[in-house]
Amino acid sequence: MRLLPLGAGGPGRHSPRHLRSCSPALLFLLLLPGCCLGGSRAAAGSRRPNVVLLLTDDQDEVLGGMTPLKKTKALIGEMGMTFSSAYVPSALCCPSRASILTGKYPHNHHVVNNTLEGNCSSKSWQKIQEPNTFPAILRSMCGYQTFFAGKYLNEYGAPAAGGLEYVPPGWSYWYALEKNSKYYNYTLSINGKARKHGENYSVDYLTDVLANVSLDFLDYKSNFEPFFMMISTPAPHSPWIAAPQYQKTFQNVFAPRNKNFNIHGTNKHWLIRQAKTPMTNSSIQFLDNAFRKRWQTLLSVDDLVEKLVKRLEFIGELDNTYIFYTSDNGYHTGQFSLPIDKRQLYEFDIKVPLLVRGPGIKPNQTSKMLVANIDLGPTILDIAGYNLNKTQMDGMSLLPILVFVEVYNLTADPHQITNIAKSIDPELLGKMNYRLMMLQSCSGPACRTPGVFDPGYRFDPRLMFNNYSGGRTRRFSKHLL
Repeated sequence: MRLLPLGAGGPGRHSPRHLRSCSPALLFLLLLPGCCLGGSRAAAGSRRPNVVLLLTDDQDEVLGGMTPLKKTKALIGEMGMTFSSAYVPSALCCPSRASILTGKYPHNHHVVNNTLEGNCSSKSWQKIQEPNTFPAILRSMCGYQTFFAGKYLNEYGAPAAGGLEYVPPGWSYWYALEKNSKYYNYTLSINGKARKHGENYSVDYLTDVLANVSLDFLDYKSNFEPFFMMISTPAPHSPWIAAPQYQKTFQNVFAPRNKNFNIHGTNKHWLIRQAKTPMTNSSIQFLDNAFRKRWQTLLSVDDLVEKLVKRLEFIGELDNTYIFYTSDNGYHTGQFSLPIDKRQLYEFDIKVPLLVRGPGIKPNQTSKMLVANIDLGPTILDIAGYNLNKTQMDGMSLLPILVFVEVYNLTADPHQITNIAKSIDPELLGKMNYRLMMLQSCSGPACRTPGVFDPGYRFDPRLMFNNYSGGRTRRFSKHLL
């Protein structure tokens, strides 16, 4: 199948006035008294990097949700960075996906549940939030080709939300599922035109359909603009229908019997305390079966990742592409005797996988830094070179954490032999990277105090070095201008 872009002009015919808002990928160097900071904010060279965002549905991290994904861990995690403390502000599909798209907390994007009344794909959402999502900025301001495939928001395609004819702003290619996750017997909006699918595995299994259409995009995309792809799979959301070849796997796997499995929620909210404890044998069997099926559905996601990475390598784009893998929320199976669900604010529901590979990211890294899904949009815009000060996003860019950074004490090490980046305060390093980012787009007086909100304060680089003890708890030193 050949995909056609939205609109008569297709992607790439953007105003040069718009394209100036996003800078090409460059290697930056920041000199301050006593230190030298070098960071690859993106791939060195003139081409801006591509970005792929892989989003699963209801995939936990705490209960072993990444265990079945051996290929994904090898191709993304081991080739880049794994975040061990990634969270979502809402453990519910539509609010969490809205946070990813907008870079905002739910109290700012106002999507509170999975219904139209809760602002999920409502007319209000479409009017106020969608024009400012990071894909819309990538397309209109940065000249990116943008591709979406899979589950969007739970009420997408509803008649009151504009039906399947409605295509949100920001997408060059649109291949979206009507409403909630399914594996068979669903309808897709293909650039605003409905297409029904049945229950023939070879042509209808949704995870494989998403893989195939994604490969088609890579084959037929323009070679003159960078691209962004968002692939949103149904797995491992219910109804947990695995591909035929995987339906007999994990027969000896059971829901984890960790310390909070099948115990009373003592000292918890009254709703949690209502769960029946201990659970019946039939309830436990149901949980074990659900857990097993969830893993089975993820094997097709693992295949999708492998196909995508191989195709990116084949067409020569892999080395210039950031690939993010994450989930919209976690899940629980019997913790505190709760039935299967995901809408509690415990670790098993709000902690998600987050793996990233791409230009400048060293392999086999693990970051313990606390991050959230509201950081994905700012990070991707930062990769594109967009000035984040022009957005209203709540999140921050993770790019300074992802890319390789070099820091030198030029007083003690004038020949720049010892890279001390790993020994300095990460918060201070983040502030310095932020200042560097501000220098990219500063003008006039703003260049004198880049990244410092109070012009009465100036950054003291001595705080970066362990042998400087004066005022270690202070982040800035105050001077009169």
